[in-house]
Amino acid sequence: MFSTELARTVVGIIGNVIALILFLSPVPTFCRIWKKRSVEQYSPLPYLATFINCGLWVLYGLPLVHPHSTLVVTINGTGFVIEILYLSLFLIFSDSKKRLRLVVIVVVECIFVAALALLVLTLVHTTKLRSAIIGSICMIGNIMMYASPLAVMKLVITTRSVEYMPFFLSLFSFLNGVSWTAYALIRFDIFILAPNGMGTLLGLAQLILYATFYKSTKRMMAERKAQSEVDLAGKVGAGVNKNGHVSHINGVV
Repeated sequence: MFSTELARTVVGIIGNVIALILFLSPVPTFCRIWKKRSVEQYSPLPYLATFINCGLWVLYGLPLVHPHSTLVVTINGTGFVIEILYLSLFLIFSDSKKRLRLVVIVVVECIFVAALALLVLTLVHTTKLRSAIIGSICMIGNIMMYASPLAVMKLVITTRSVEYMPFFLSLFSFLNGVSWTAYALIRFDIFILAPNGMGTLLGLAQLILYATFYKSTKRMMAERKAQSEVDLAGKVGAGVNKNGHVSHINGVV
């Protein structure tokens, strides 16, 4: 018989797979950053939010806090490591001012998670209360993760371009929200349900924006490419004319 617990496990595994794809979806973005040796207008906020979010959910899923949550720990532990790699690339290819700000935020986030773990595990003595305290904070962290692209969404609306809002990040944010919402509904968990329900709506909003401004983005990128080719041709032509003029003078002399 297909039990509730089995259904929860299956949905949790699906959620792990989708979340892993979500964590890996910015890889093309970071390949571009690596090639250009610059972060350009890409924002580190989604990765900073995901970094602390994963740290909090690893803490929530520990047996000493919320037993029987292995799937929560495995995927968020993996995500934590992946976000460290992304933030390292931001540190390498950002200017000194942005780099300092990034380091400060990462240090503050690490201190916060460590202090929370120390206080809750030493001062609170039941898993129910530990789950309630850390789960409430996790909700805030998860909402921050899902809401972090709002700044990018504002940029999209202002510029009418989705160039700096990676499609796969938006798609898998939506799918991740759907899967973990289902997981939380099978055995009701408000701490997982609330932020992921909101994440589903925000992910959908990003996809709608992408569909709305996709054509205008392609048009602007094509115009920019054409303009750069014209500028390059102009520079080459100017160089040829200059060389021809110098030769003429040398011939007269």
